[in-house]
Amino acid sequence: MGKQNSKLAPGTIEELSKQTQFSEQELRQWYVDFTQDFPKGYVKLDEFEKMYEGFFPDGDASKFARHVFHAFDINGDGHIDFREFVCGLNATLRGSVEQKLQWAFRVYDIHEDGYISKEEMKDIISAIHKVTGDKRKAGNERTLQQEIDDVFRRMDKNADQKISNKEFIESAAKDPGLVTLLELHQVTPSK
Repeated sequence: MGKQNSKLAPGTIEELSKQTQFSEQELRQWYVDFTQDFPKGYVKLDEFEKMYEGFFPDGDASKFARHVFHAFDINGDGHIDFREFVCGLNATLRGSVEQKLQWAFRVYDIHEDGYISKEEMKDIISAIHKVTGDKRKAGNERTLQQEIDDVFRRMDKNADQKISNKEFIESAAKDPGLVTLLELHQVTPSK
């Protein structure tokens, strides 16, 4: 993955079609679009940030874009190749509720330790407020802390001050209001 040239290996489209909810035709079009935008065959962080700025012109997308980039960059090589891009899009656009929540957990789990701490939650929620242009919430420390406390009250079932992947998935799947509270629906651009 990562620093490959923009040519796909034979059978990649067919393989991705089996792994995702995209048809071969859709994948071919995604590939054409991807290589037009990123001729090297991968997206670097600065390019990804610029792309997100275009999606959210009224807010500051840079911080949130870094977190989303991390979620897409599965192998951690600092680049998002076509396979990683398509798999991330599949999870966010066409995945099951559980796949979408798994992907969202990756965004929130900044330290990649399998848990979301209050510090990580604060970092992501404040980034979401900035990207959505909600200046009222973005600068209000008290409102932010209330949101974090509410999320932890509803998700941290064993009260250990961290949210596990299991707690995150189970809580959000049972409580659609949590997805709204986490504002995940507002920061997932679509094509």
